[in-house]
Amino acid sequence: MTVAVLADIHGVLPALEAVLAEPDVVAAEKIVLLGDMLAGPLPVETLDRLSALGSRAVWVRGNADRELAASARGTGNFVPDPIFPWAARQLRPADLPVLDALPLTVSLDGVLFCHATPRDDTEIVLVDSPPERWAEVFSGVAEETVVLGHTHMPFVRLADRRLVVNPGSVGMPYGARGAHWALLGDGVELRRTSYDVEAACRFLVSRSGYPGIEEWADYFVRNPASDAEALRVFSGRGTSST
Repeated sequence: MTVAVLADIHGVLPALEAVLAEPDVVAAEKIVLLGDMLAGPLPVETLDRLSALGSRAVWVRGNADRELAASARGTGNFVPDPIFPWAARQLRPADLPVLDALPLTVSLDGVLFCHATPRDDTEIVLVDSPPERWAEVFSGVAEETVVLGHTHMPFVRLADRRLVVNPGSVGMPYGARGAHWALLGDGVELRRTSYDVEAACRFLVSRSGYPGIEEWADYFVRNPASDAEALRVFSGRGTSST
């Protein structure tokens, strides 16, 4: 089975559209969505676009998906991010049960898919996490390949006898500009889709009602943080969320 894996879209519709237009994504038998799909500048439009994929899409819950639904209901305490409560207010009542129903993990063709770790949607594991850390988060996992997101940085590595794949982030990459994703088939390929970042920023500014959209787009789309910067921040957070 050929599977395209898209993680951490964060409501950046132009980046999502660029990936969905890739020939290998068009041809993929399944598209696995690894969570944190909507928390960003165009949450409803992104949800509608993903819903249009129909049965080809396999959905996994991210912490931001769970927290958006809770925030929309006025419950929970979350990372202080101004765009987050704004995005939650954009959701329609019918969207909340959709987010509530998303599973923590999905096993497909012998591969386990999750957002952060198989046991928790906020845990952080990094490309340079020590073996004992990987053994801890994979306790009880039977699959030999685990695909996860959450940290927005692509990598492939062997950890505790398992192949671990992080496709990186479609909408909010840490590292190189562009939309990052992965293709699983005969092997694993990390992909990066280049798109017109300036046009994307203009689109977000014209279509999103978020008051700080120009600054947000400049930081996350036009000038993303480097992987080295992100690793320094995440290394001090242990098991906290992004």
